[in-house]
Amino acid sequence: MSLSIAYPLTYFAWLFAVLSFTCPPAVASDLEREKRLADQISDAIFDGETLYLEADGHEFLGIYMEASEGPAKRAILIIHGRGYHPDWEQVAQPLRIGLTGHGWNTLSIQMPVLDKEAKFYDYLPVFPEALPRIEAAIRYLKEQGNEEIVMIAHSCGVHMSMAWVREHGTAGIDGYIGIGMGATDYKQPMLEPFPFEKMQVPMLIVMILFSLLSLWLLKQPMEMRSSAM
Repeated sequence: MSLSIAYPLTYFAWLFAVLSFTCPPAVASDLEREKRLADQISDAIFDGETLYLEADGHEFLGIYMEASEGPAKRAILIIHGRGYHPDWEQVAQPLRIGLTGHGWNTLSIQMPVLDKEAKFYDYLPVFPEALPRIEAAIRYLKEQGNEEIVMIAHSCGVHMSMAWVREHGTAGIDGYIGIGMGATDYKQPMLEPFPFEKMQVPMLIVMILFSLLSLWLLKQPMEMRSSAM
């Protein structure tokens, strides 16, 4: 073998060896923590039906609840925030129960989770795991006869759902509501903008400033609340 051929082969063999030892392993979500969350909340759910959907060979928890005023052919798909579960009492639970009183079926699904200390950048590698879960949830809703589907995502759930939009567009949904869009962590800005150019359905962005102000006011003396109002 001539030197001109052997040198490139030796170089690429060396590069492959270096990369094999220096590249970090693929990050996967914490399935054990996810199972613990499911075990903790399943027995305490009285509004709605718990079920398990499958994505990439893994079963994940969902909570389906039908509209309170007779059969409906429209549904809300709820994507919770970072590190929580589909019955999270601050956002997911009020939405999945309350919207059934307005003529909507609801499905709240478990998204990938990491340990409690994980930050926004820690979650970026597991975003791809969210995509087949969203696809499975949409299929399930259509199998139940729902002809109109609106997705509601909160916080990190927005980032995961937008990863789905970036990959699939908005095929399968008829509307999108983002709550607290763009939420990240200190000194961890978004690495790429949301793919709004692929949004082909009506979209509503709900910001959290008013909610934070309301919580602050509740902690103040009554006199200050009155003057602030």
